[in-house]
Amino acid sequence: MTDYTKIDFDSLAALSDDEVVTHSFVRDVPISGGKTLALVTLDNGRDHTRPNTLGPVSLLEYAKTLDELKARAAAGEIHAVAITGKPFILAAGADLSKVAEIPDRDTARKMGQLGHFALGKASELGVPSFVFINGLALGGGLEIALNADYRTVDASVPAVALPEVFLGLIPGWGGAYLLPNLIGIENALKVVIENPLKQNRTMKADDVMELGIADAKFDSVAFLEDSIKWADGVVSGRIKVKRPNEPGKVERLVKWDAAIAIATKMLKSRIGSVPKSPYAALELMKAAKSGTKAEGFEREDEVLSELIVGDQLQASIYAFNLVQKRAKRPAGAPDKAIAKKVTKVGVLGAGYMASQLALLFVRRLRVPVVITDIDQARVDKGVAYIGEEIDKLLEKGRISPDEANRLKALVTGTTEKADFADCDWVIEAVFEELEIKQNVFAEVEQFISPEAVLATNTSSLSVEQIGAKLAHPERLVGFHFFTPVAVMPLIEVVKTPHTDEATLSTAMVTAKNLRKNAVITADTPGFVVNRLLAVLLGEAMRAVDEGTSFQTVDEAIAPLGLPMAPSVLLDLVGLKVGAHVLDTHHAAFPDRFYRSENLHKLADYGKLLDKDDKGKVKGFDKGALKIVAGGKNPRTADEILVALQDGLAREVRLMLDGDVVAAAEDIDLCMVLGAGFPFQMGGLTPYLDRVGASERVFGDTFHHPTVTGVGA
Repeated sequence: MTDYTKIDFDSLAALSDDEVVTHSFVRDVPISGGKTLALVTLDNGRDHTRPNTLGPVSLLEYAKTLDELKARAAAGEIHAVAITGKPFILAAGADLSKVAEIPDRDTARKMGQLGHFALGKASELGVPSFVFINGLALGGGLEIALNADYRTVDASVPAVALPEVFLGLIPGWGGAYLLPNLIGIENALKVVIENPLKQNRTMKADDVMELGIADAKFDSVAFLEDSIKWADGVVSGRIKVKRPNEPGKVERLVKWDAAIAIATKMLKSRIGSVPKSPYAALELMKAAKSGTKAEGFEREDEVLSELIVGDQLQASIYAFNLVQKRAKRPAGAPDKAIAKKVTKVGVLGAGYMASQLALLFVRRLRVPVVITDIDQARVDKGVAYIGEEIDKLLEKGRISPDEANRLKALVTGTTEKADFADCDWVIEAVFEELEIKQNVFAEVEQFISPEAVLATNTSSLSVEQIGAKLAHPERLVGFHFFTPVAVMPLIEVVKTPHTDEATLSTAMVTAKNLRKNAVITADTPGFVVNRLLAVLLGEAMRAVDEGTSFQTVDEAIAPLGLPMAPSVLLDLVGLKVGAHVLDTHHAAFPDRFYRSENLHKLADYGKLLDKDDKGKVKGFDKGALKIVAGGKNPRTADEILVALQDGLAREVRLMLDGDVVAAAEDIDLCMVLGAGFPFQMGGLTPYLDRVGASERVFGDTFHHPTVTGVGA
């Protein structure tokens, strides 16, 4: 086994001359029986906008501090050690900027070993160790806690998570071994695999308690004092800690491998086989059912070193920076100060999409929302749906009974457009037909204030044409959501030649208040995401029409790592919608976008996939396959993939030349947030550079290799 004490970590410290160091400050706290608890507070000296992070210098200082406390414990000076963080923050994990700079595999292995060397000391002090999770605890921050003997959690902690697989890594400082052995394999899989792949979901204090990660929970008002009292009780023997989720012999013999097998199957169906880190994490967790902690840590060191020097981590960090930095400072956004206040929202439409929008607006903005449709029955159905969804949030404990009642009271329905008179923001989500959208806006404009903003959720029509009948087209903006509305984090904000700055500013501020990321695009067919998905669907249908099987087409496009195959995407959006999307783009750019007559025939037939009663896909429908049969020139999977890569590179280049968005990074941001393009691929444009499509199509690359670390 590796002896971490004999490793020279100086080469890591040399990488970190500009590290924002998280210091380990110690003070002694008297507890009962004349004993002393040494309290370590992690603090980088910055305000709450800069969380504690763990670079090499921070870890070495933490290790030195714990060594000193071990010596004091041996001398009988202290009887327990507790670790906590500065206000509201324990730690946000490893300093990713330092991880990204690691030059080779040996140095990468040392980064894992240093984490184990430092954090592992919490269980070797000779006295009980505690971590008081007083705030944000992500990645290595949570692993600080897992390496200790006991944990408490603040009831108002904002986020606890192991997000590593989302970033192309694994929980490599003990998490992959310690967590399943603390809370059981099924619970650990939720934290390590399931949550990161659900838009990086985090846990609150109740989740942390329910899973058994923490042993006690206390309110914020006296969290530190109560945690110290509780630790005192444990040290004195007055409090006995029970952990019902700790795995026993039966779980290790029977459940463990079965849970891993189910998770592996789920992963393959949801994300394909391109991302490496989730599968690596599964292998580590599978091995964690037996053997020693030292063996588990050594396995983590090896896997982490592989992933750190691999392409996928560099790609993930590029994508992570897009989401964390560029998304928060959108290119081309006007001054927030000129945004208009939104005190009441009107939704034109009461169908499924409109009702989802109304629910989001009332939940996030907490303002009155009125919906309308062509008859009272549809309006009533929409209002009832919103009420039912609020009740579901209540049942899940996401909102309180008072909050549920308040939200329901804010939602009303009407068939009278005059009831929209006091709305500041009116958004339409009616049928995707130009004349219908033009008419509903022209009608409602008669009743609303000249200052009110009009927004359209169109996915492919010209926003400027939608406003053709408006007296004030300058207050119209595209506001394109992705389904499911509550989950998908992107809004494409579409600026027409008439849209004024106050309207655009209001749209950007409203998107932020809805907790969405917004990217400004020009008014062009398909905007960004649908235009590029139209390239994908067009290439898929062209290959099918030429005689390639749907199965081969799905396999051909799998290396992109998209959340679903083209056939499943067509089934999800609907065959008629798919045909409409291709038709719209073919009409706008007939030389570049393919129109498939077979797709129209499939839409009329109404079915592509054969499913069982529960909606599970069994295969392709035989009747559908007969419709598309007859092509005489099938292509190989490799030929289809290259054609798709080149088509995407060509379209992205044209979009950038046409100023559809400000930069290639905005296209990458849209594809990550709106199309599920995986973090491990690092955005579409670096991927196209890596596979040579950029060079093939326009003789250059979208990025210089040194800019993203993932260029060609």
